[in-house]
Amino acid sequence: MDRIQAMQIFVRVAEAGSFILAAETLSLPASTVSSTIKNLEKYLQVRLLNRTTRRVSLTTEGAQYLAQCREILELIEHTESSLTDSVKRPQGRLRVDMPGGIAHFVVMPNLKDFYRRYPDIYLMIGVNDRQVDLVQEGVDCVIRTGNLNDSTLVARPLGQFRWVTCAAPAYLRENGIPQTPEDLSHHRAIHYFSGHARRAGEMCFFSGTEKISVPVNGVAAVNETGLYIKMCLEGFGLAQLAERVVAEHLQEGRLIEVMADWQPASVPVTLLYPHQRFLSPAVRAFADWITGLIKG
Repeated sequence: MDRIQAMQIFVRVAEAGSFILAAETLSLPASTVSSTIKNLEKYLQVRLLNRTTRRVSLTTEGAQYLAQCREILELIEHTESSLTDSVKRPQGRLRVDMPGGIAHFVVMPNLKDFYRRYPDIYLMIGVNDRQVDLVQEGVDCVIRTGNLNDSTLVARPLGQFRWVTCAAPAYLRENGIPQTPEDLSHHRAIHYFSGHARRAGEMCFFSGTEKISVPVNGVAAVNETGLYIKMCLEGFGLAQLAERVVAEHLQEGRLIEVMADWQPASVPVTLLYPHQRFLSPAVRAFADWITGLIKG
């Protein structure tokens, strides 16, 4: 017996004072309503209703049970509606980890829009490019670029970043503009290293179906995107970066793309979160929002 449904039927019968009227308002057969009340009384081992040929009325126990049923059903309705409201208006603490480039140049410029949409979410942004244990470190979701090797997490593709090779105008005036990978032997690069990135001393390119990796001399290596960009702006050498991350620098001429016919491979951007039967409203809201930014 569905006890919640039985309570709902009992309340309707008590309010209508009739099995037939209750059945009509519930769109149920009268026999179903009658048998449900009988089964409920049998389960409770108490008589809830006095029956006559014309009406039903509450017993003393029935009146007490009616008040309690109303409280229980109101609590259920309140609980369900509050959860529905949380889906419509996500709230709570949300911990998201992401690479520095995405944090500084994609999320930060649009963060006010996020809070206009979701003012009740307390966002905790962790900036790093290392692999994290989401469960152990209390992270709700992470944004990662490049190929993935962790199959224990749910992966939601967010889009692709086109990458470019670029340098500051001052560097190019001093060293010339490379046209082909072979020209890089006369240039220097700012090297980037991380746990899963390309080898620090190499630059990789595609032209059609042809792929080539070229060692390029350099004077420094970094593992943080903001510093990588700053060194490029200061003329320390060539760099390979997501076009989205340096779009403003390219548009305003602070950086110049070179070797457009030999581009680095596009890099997938993915949102990862633990397997859950129901995704929290806050994670779902952030996932939808960041997808719009990356694909836009």
